[in-house]
Amino acid sequence: MAAMTSPLRICRGILKEIRALKGPEYKQTMAYNYVMDQFRKNQVTGARYCRAQREALHASHTYLCLLNSTRHHQELHNLYHGKGERSPEEVASLVGLRLPTQPGGKGWEK
Repeated sequence: MAAMTSPLRICRGILKEIRALKGPEYKQTMAYNYVMDQFRKNQVTGARYCRAQREALHASHTYLCLLNSTRHHQELHNLYHGKGERSPEEVASLVGLRLPTQPGGKGWEK
């Protein structure tokens, strides 16, 4: 973990990903309840020092990274994968290119 991120920020990030997956009723899911229970269980109080908090923070940060990466992968997959046969013009525009046109209007080009 290169940069130390606060547990609250990680918790909010995980909940944001759950909300993106489950929609507005995400608070009634088992995943939401589990995440909230784990973050409450591993809080550091003045009365005790939770040694496992660092491990839990690292695991939650890793899980957040997994959720983000999975969502981004799914978006890219939906954008670029299998929509059937595409025309050369459409394929060129996907990568930011344009096909050359015949100057002078010979009548056989589009």
